[in-house]
Amino acid sequence: MNRLPQHRDAGQAFPIYITVVAGLLFLALAFLAVGQAAVNRSGAQTAADAAALAAAQERRDQLSDEWRAVLLDPTKWQDVFEGKASGDDCWRAEQLATKNDAELQACSPGPLKYQVTVETNKPVGDSIVPGTENTKSTESAKAVIEPLCDPPSEDAGKDALPQLICKDRDWDLNPDDEAGLPGPDDLFDVHLATNDEG
Repeated sequence: MNRLPQHRDAGQAFPIYITVVAGLLFLALAFLAVGQAAVNRSGAQTAADAAALAAAQERRDQLSDEWRAVLLDPTKWQDVFEGKASGDDCWRAEQLATKNDAELQACSPGPLKYQVTVETNKPVGDSIVPGTENTKSTESAKAVIEPLCDPPSEDAGKDALPQLICKDRDWDLNPDDEAGLPGPDDLFDVHLATNDEG
């Protein structure tokens, strides 16, 4: 006689159990959708960082070559260290974006910086969130070219090449010894912009 209420209680608990399981399943799928979007955004940011750095490094190498070209005229060194040499290396940014499965959307070169925006080639994909299956991620990055050396004073170098004072080393320059001249890494540092530099 006492068993009937127990069966009724069990029958009432079953719909609650189904509701809880369905809710947990929905939450799991929602977390999966968030994870898919985060991975897609992360891929876009990686591509943007790589593109900006690649363009800035190419620019750094050009500036280094330009410095060697005007080595015997120290009065022109200032322009090189201010990034005034000609050149546009957005092609390098596009190359790296493509390698990271993204497309270069914008590239803004400056004398000593590169700002790029990329969009992933792959969308977020199917999820429980409507409309995300064709959504692609777009991210931006800025790379900075920082001079590591101080150009000489205007009256320096009239009789002999002045010493080049750099962050990690002072260079006594010999134009006949190319191997002994500072390289791109000695003249400039390339890094992603911090908030202060943004």
